[in-house]
Amino acid sequence: MDDEEKIVEVLKAYLEKAEYEILYAYDGATAIQLFRENDVSLMLLDLMLPDMMGEDVCHMIRLHSRVPIIMLTAKTEEKDLINGLKMGADDYIFKPFSPRTVVAKVEAVLRRVESDQLTGVPVSFHQGDLVIDFKNGDVRVRGEDAGLTPTEYKILITLAKAPNRIFTREQLIMYALDNNFDGYDRSIDTYIKSIRTKIEHDRKKPVYILTVHGMGYKFAGEKP
Repeated sequence: MDDEEKIVEVLKAYLEKAEYEILYAYDGATAIQLFRENDVSLMLLDLMLPDMMGEDVCHMIRLHSRVPIIMLTAKTEEKDLINGLKMGADDYIFKPFSPRTVVAKVEAVLRRVESDQLTGVPVSFHQGDLVIDFKNGDVRVRGEDAGLTPTEYKILITLAKAPNRIFTREQLIMYALDNNFDGYDRSIDTYIKSIRTKIEHDRKKPVYILTVHGMGYKFAGEKP
């Protein structure tokens, strides 16, 4: 959604041409109401709205749903991006942008969500060095059981299902642990260290779970 009607109309036209069904609003309150009344698969959210900040809309949506949220923003400072990720944004599109870029980003995020539901076949990285069987909950390193705890497994598969996506500590708690977590967000660092010990050749020089300084973690494993 966007408070500029022209941008909304252009994006609506391009997305409908790509065969998406569109709901749109010009303010945050209407957007939240539409979200509550409809089965929404993805939200495009402008940060500058006439009645409230887009970050506030994102926060309210995240209290009830994990629907993918792509933020449209002119803010490019790192602190703004970090704040958006902490609030639950899945991705960003920076202004000015082309409508084709928006359509491509929407398709990519929806494919990622779909892959979360279609991981029935074991996935192999680095010619079988690491194999993750999402369906059966099995992780093997060089043919041997990695020995992950249930919490470590949840964190790993959350990262591995979305390669190269940056997750903040707060997002890992929300997505991997379902907010059923009574520790500090820095406890995620301890879990990551343990996972690296179990799946990396050298946890100090990881090739799978990488630290994105000031933001969080991402999974960078490459399929052969």
